[in-house]
Amino acid sequence: MTTHFITAEIDLQETPTELQKAIEAELKKQGEPLRWAVTSVDVSQQKAAVEAVVTTVSAES
Repeated sequence: MTTHFITAEIDLQETPTELQKAIEAELKKQGEPLRWAVTSVDVSQQKAAVEAVVTTVSAES
């Protein structure tokens, strides 16, 4: 198992619940999220910056 620090840019959603689902879906593309945080919001661009730690299973030879 390997951990990675990643950043992602997420479109703002109508509700906080929808935003959380969008963030988790985007992070799952990179691995299994351990923790994440919204670190900034750009209202004019309607984007949220997210920093996260995810784990991936490394293939063993």
